[in-house]
Amino acid sequence: MSPILETGRLILRPFAEADAPALFELLRDEEVNTFLPWFPAQTLEEAEAHLEERCLKPSREGQGYHYAVCLKPDGRLIGYVHIDGNDSHDLGYGLAKAYWHQGFMTEACRALLEKVQQDGRFPYLTATHDILNPRSGSVMKRLGMVYRYSYREQVQPKNQQVVFRLYQLNFTAPPGFIYPKYRERFPHFLEKDV
Repeated sequence: MSPILETGRLILRPFAEADAPALFELLRDEEVNTFLPWFPAQTLEEAEAHLEERCLKPSREGQGYHYAVCLKPDGRLIGYVHIDGNDSHDLGYGLAKAYWHQGFMTEACRALLEKVQQDGRFPYLTATHDILNPRSGSVMKRLGMVYRYSYREQVQPKNQQVVFRLYQLNFTAPPGFIYPKYRERFPHFLEKDV
């Protein structure tokens, strides 16, 4: 089980089954989920399944880090942040619309990155964002992540072609190491002035 992390304004804690209704509010918001691969949730049951498969089960199995992002004063769940345990060590996050543009996600991600670096489990992290969502890329840059390449993928279940930008942060990986998997699987290219 991941330990609780605190920042000036936030508490990052492991998810619990009781988080399903609050997570449903995040997952059902079309604007919040515009650039995510899944469709907005239509029912609480869908949110419960998402919570189990993407948050609780990986945490139980020690696969990566999966945190509910909560406001410090009242403990209200306003978002999530995770790092996958697979070989991409992908950083992902989501935040309720009412808290956009206030630095909350950068604050939450910084706390998690500090924890990951202290633990020494992963030699690097990656993160990707849809090129139509540059604000997500701004969070990655503020975290010190470096743009490596862009690639085109047909994303499911939405069945949309998306151009993603991949950012990376190396901890103990060899100098110059660039995560290769998406570059090998999908058409890729380098953009200037990213």
